[in-house]
Parts: sequence; structure tokens; C-alpha cells
Amino acid sequence: MARVVRFHQHGGPAVLHLETVEVPAPAKGEVQIRVKALGLNRAEALLRRGTYIETAKFPSGLGLEAAGLVEAIGEGVSGFAPGDAVSIVPPMSMVRWPAYAEIATFPAELVVKHPPELGFEAAAAVWMQFLTAYGALVDIAGLRRGDVVAITAASSSVGLAAIQIANRVGAIPVALTRTSAKRCALHDAGAAHVIASDEEDIRLRLERIAGSTGVRVVFDAVGGPAFEPLTAAMSSGGILIEYGGLSPAPTPFPLFSVLTKSLTLRGYLVHEIISDPPRLARAKAFVLDGLADGTLKPVIARTFRFDEIVEAHRFLESNEQFGKIVVTI
Repeated sequence: MARVVRFHQHGGPAVLHLETVEVPAPAKGEVQIRVKALGLNRAEALLRRGTYIETAKFPSGLGLEAAGLVEAIGEGVSGFAPGDAVSIVPPMSMVRWPAYAEIATFPAELVVKHPPELGFEAAAAVWMQFLTAYGALVDIAGLRRGDVVAITAASSSVGLAAIQIANRVGAIPVALTRTSAKRCALHDAGAAHVIASDEEDIRLRLERIAGSTGVRVVFDAVGGPAFEPLTAAMSSGGILIEYGGLSPAPTPFPLFSVLTKSLTLRGYLVHEIISDPPRLARAKAFVLDGLADGTLKPVIARTFRFDEIVEAHRFLESNEQFGKIVVTI
């Protein structure tokens, strides 16, 4: 028996409940872990509310990231032993493979031995943010030394991961955040420049920063009216990668900029990296190397206990966090 988090209807954080259930042994090709820490993601709040790309099946579990110790190994699995410290690459379906549990089971190919010095809390905050940022910036955009990259929602866990990855490859990360409140924290996190989008002219600031070369890569989680000034400051042949839609306002199509600069506007979900074994292998190697040499390091916004999961989800929706929310078990 183990405690799990489930919900029986869509709604706010209060629909989440701790329940005790029987946990079956791992099947062929699976690894079961005793969870020590969970990383929380906005996708989990969307599933809970019924607005995610996946549909919950009630009673539904949820959760995309976990770290812990190997508890049991299914038939055909090699390379793991009980007691190994591991973390989880986000599964394609959190309904099928929910992480919010004391004991959770995952496909073996999604289980990673992380550097032991990382610790469980940090390990639970690695894979969603760094895989998302790596897939967009390195795998798709080919970010390289000297490129100026504009990163919106920069204080999110993915935004902070993108700043670190940009610095690791020698690019110039420009962090966009709504107000000046997080300016110093973003500079401390590695941003070369910070733009407060509610207080400054985005296009003018980006043009001053990038100069005549322009912004080659935009990594955007917001959409909305900022599309126009962002694309107006981009370089010829630049690429804008859209991985979210935080703005409630319509997103205009910047026709003039796209035509005159031959821009690429591309939608992106981390699933395309996770579902492609060769690309996932390259991504894991990049992230593990960065963790080992210290150029990549998860930023923890706040830690909650497992029985505080409702409070953790309320904080997740508050937009007050700077980095990743972690729950310990």
C-alpha cells in the first residue's frame, strides 16, 4: 500500500486528495521507485483543471517528475538495482504514469541515474525544464556562441533553464519578465540583459542589445501582443519557438516581419524530444554533462511536504515562484 495524489473531478487545488491504494509490482520493462521528491509543473495544474492536452480519467493521478530510490525492477530491465538513486524523464502520459505517489512505476527508458551529489530535491527539478529548453534552443534552433536569444517568462523553471543553457553554449540570454521586481534575481541567475515587458519598449530594448545582427532566437511561453515587437527585433532568418500560451490576449500574426525577414515561427512541445530515442539520448547527455560540470543547476523556488500538495498547487498558480516548486516525501 502507498499514498498517492488523485482527483475525482476537475477544479482548483482543493480537488487533490491523498489516498492509499494497492501498488502492483512493475511489469515487463518497468522500474518502480520509492519517491523521495516531486517536481511540480504548470502542466499538472492544467490537467487538474481540465485544460491540458491530455484528458484525465477519474479517479486520476498526475505528476511528471520524480526522484527516489529503485524499489523493484520488472522483467527484462537491466542497468538498475534496488537502492539506485534515480530521477524520471517526464512520461508522454501522466495519466498512465503518474508521479505524485510514495511508490511510482515508469518505463525503464525514462529512468535516469543522476549524479548522486545532486540530491533528491534537485534531481526532481531537472528533466522537464532542461529537456524543454534544450530541445528548443539546441536541438531545434541550433543556438550557438554569440547568438542573442530572447527568453520570455524568464523566471519560470524553463526560463531559468534556458538562461543556463544559453550561457553554456556561449549565447547571450536576454530575459523578459513583466516587471522590474525580478530584475536583480534574473541577472544573478545568469541573464546578460533583463527587459521588464510591462515597463519598457520590448523592440527598442532588443534592438539596442542585439545591434545590427538582431535577435536570432526567441524562446516564448507567452504569445499575445508581444509577438509583434519580438519578431520586429529578430534577425533575418531568425526562429521563434513557441512552447506556451500564457497570455489571455489574442496572438497577432506578424506578417510584415515574417515576410521581410524570412522568419520561422514554430510550435514546440517537449514530447517530440522525449518520443525520439536518439534525440532524447543527446539531450540527456547534454544535461548530465552540464549537471556534472556545474553549468546547469536547478533553481528551487520553494519546497513543500507531500501532505501539503494542495498548498503547493496554490503556490504553483500564484505566479510568485522563481524557479521550480518541489514536494518532498
